[in-house]
Amino acid sequence: MKRRVTAGLLTAAMMTMMLTGCAGSSGDKKESGKESYTIGIEQFAEHGSLDNCREGFIEGLKEAGFEEGKNLEIKEENAAADQGTAKQISDGFVSDDVDLICGIATPSAQSAYNSAMNTEIPVIYTAVTDPKAAKLANEDGTPVGEVTGTSDELPIKEQLEMIRKILPDAEKIGILYTTSEVNSVSAIETYEELAGDYGFELVTKGITATADVALAADDLLSEVDCITNLTDNTVVASLPTILEKANDKKVPVFGSEIEQVKIGCLAAEGIDYIALGKQTGQMAAQVLKGEKKASEMNFELITEPGFYVNTKVAENLGITVPEDLASGAVESFDDIITE
Repeated sequence: MKRRVTAGLLTAAMMTMMLTGCAGSSGDKKESGKESYTIGIEQFAEHGSLDNCREGFIEGLKEAGFEEGKNLEIKEENAAADQGTAKQISDGFVSDDVDLICGIATPSAQSAYNSAMNTEIPVIYTAVTDPKAAKLANEDGTPVGEVTGTSDELPIKEQLEMIRKILPDAEKIGILYTTSEVNSVSAIETYEELAGDYGFELVTKGITATADVALAADDLLSEVDCITNLTDNTVVASLPTILEKANDKKVPVFGSEIEQVKIGCLAAEGIDYIALGKQTGQMAAQVLKGEKKASEMNFELITEPGFYVNTKVAENLGITVPEDLASGAVESFDDIITE
């Protein structure tokens, strides 16, 4: 009888230890100090600037001590510019109970937060032009929840100044944009406010899908002296088509970042998306280390744009880039990169 009691006590003790261990491992899931972490990266579309964001994000994490294959597992997914796919990806990451989700571009950032908002999974975003308009930040810049990141707000004033210097006689600027992308709608509002200050009339054409791009581009090119591009994901993914049509009509297209200039836009006042991604990775590292919660960090941005120019495009269009701009370029390209 005595043996049975002893055995029973031992069994009970072992069960208690097992339950305690299980509870401890579950409770530590989102705590700092883990040996390894799993994060999900959701990129909305496949194009140069977002690719650079992803590359910079991973590099920023590595610089902060989180390296894939050592203490970090990275799950990467691309929504191919489809919002339904973005939701499926976000839901999948939440189902996998990853430690953090990175949403690259506004639609993916919104999707990630909508999926994760009722969980303990923090969301860090990048390449979100207007976090306030996207409902990811309050009007004072504070996060709406466990979500923060970096903004690629366009330097629109500098862009208009640059276009006026290069095209002193231009009157109408065209913008092609996706009506469902809040980042594009927000940027157009700013363009409308500032265009008149530089003697420009703004002409816009909205699209709802990639299939609309070709016809909308034809319509826009027939009405304007030049086009200035946004960071609109659907439009950027179709930029080669737009550039081909614009070149046929000898209408210059201005980009919004370096990758667009590489593939055929004349020039841009833009930001370095690899640097933006690194900055985002460093924010994510603070969250993973437990130094700060996402809800304790306001979104950040890069305040100094850089001038990028493609001299081959200028030559093809018969345009002379003013020396003060050309000499101050962060980077100049003498060829058009086609894939």
